[in-house]
Amino acid sequence: MTERVTLITGASAGIGTELARVFASHGHRLALVARRADRLEALAAEITAAGGTAPIVIPCDLVQPDSGDRIAEALAAAGLEVEYVVNNAGFGLFGRAVQRDRSDQLDMIAVNIHALTDLSLRFSDQLIRNRGGLLNVGSIAGFLPGPGMAVYYATKAFVLSFTEAMRAELAPHGVRVTVLCPGPVPSEFQARAGFRPGFDSAVLKVLPADVAQQAYRGLMANKRAVMPGLGIKIVPFLLRLFPRSFILGAVGRLQLRQR
Repeated sequence: MTERVTLITGASAGIGTELARVFASHGHRLALVARRADRLEALAAEITAAGGTAPIVIPCDLVQPDSGDRIAEALAAAGLEVEYVVNNAGFGLFGRAVQRDRSDQLDMIAVNIHALTDLSLRFSDQLIRNRGGLLNVGSIAGFLPGPGMAVYYATKAFVLSFTEAMRAELAPHGVRVTVLCPGPVPSEFQARAGFRPGFDSAVLKVLPADVAQQAYRGLMANKRAVMPGLGIKIVPFLLRLFPRSFILGAVGRLQLRQR
């Protein structure tokens, strides 16, 4: 019988690292994907030392168009089949879209949308065969327009819509599908984005370890969406109370003031 693994992208930091720890603690063998091989190796060693099965490490930059092929080849060479896909990798860029580097923003689309879609579809037959699951990491930003982070918010709107549709398509096959929509999480994401956390981040933030625990429980319970933290859970409700134009202006004022 082919050994089954949980594939986790963006596993070298933040929520991705914590998700790897949570899945490993529940007996999953992992395939860890990220750009930084040294961090993946350190995480794999930590998991093994804690009594988990040694993860397979796949250093890979998801910006590259052949990243999906490289991941699939590494898994096939190791004789592994995917049971769960956790599309955690992603990044944001803060500032006016017209003033940011265009190639950097297209790279964001490559990671946040292209790679996530590729891996979700590429391994869907294995998820069905193993009656596994798909966890896509979105954001509360997916519910909002985002002046000041226009491309990032748009990518997360895609993740939300795509994951909900995949949930409907894969449900008859017994595959769990969940979208994780956290708010501000203290991690390297903010520094890379060029974002300076404000009062809203202090009020709404949830620690990466807590986000990962809630995400795992939500996926195993086959929840449609996981929104860690009470403050985040009320955002979709509040959005129904105000016109879109008001939300657009409010988000723009908040984001651009923090630049």
